[in-house]
Amino acid sequence: MAGTAPRPDAPPAEWWERLGARLIEALVFGVFYYILFIGLWGFFRTVGMADVFGGRLPGVLAWAVAGLAYAGYDWLAHSRHGRTFGKAIMRIRLAPQGLQARALLKRALIYPAPLMLMGIPVVNLLAGMSLFGVGLLVLIDKPLERGPHDRAAGTRVVKDLR
Repeated sequence: MAGTAPRPDAPPAEWWERLGARLIEALVFGVFYYILFIGLWGFFRTVGMADVFGGRLPGVLAWAVAGLAYAGYDWLAHSRHGRTFGKAIMRIRLAPQGLQARALLKRALIYPAPLMLMGIPVVNLLAGMSLFGVGLLVLIDKPLERGPHDRAAGTRVVKDLR
């Protein structure tokens, strides 16, 4: 029953299911980041700009593009399907379905958008702490296990019991 909605009484997804989904996606976007970084590094080296910003420009740009792509993908996948490919593999999804794209954009800007800042020295520390904080808040919010990104969008991640 591919077109049916999840049950309204579906239990919240476990923390390890959510983490597994994000790790699956991080693997794919990590590969994208490294391909992008190598391409940008080669380009900047070819045009003689390899030492701009202490040689950090390719890394900063690669993180910015990969982070923006991940946030955009997160927003688009949740808007269209209610889940990302990592969530589909882990058999979890967002509830309720049919949310406004604006609410889901707010969710994506809180997490995973801070990944765009990971290439900037010092700021990457704050971005990393922000991402860690989101994960920690998911763990301590009982019984729904919602992070700030879920609260801002009015969502929760549930088991897909279809």
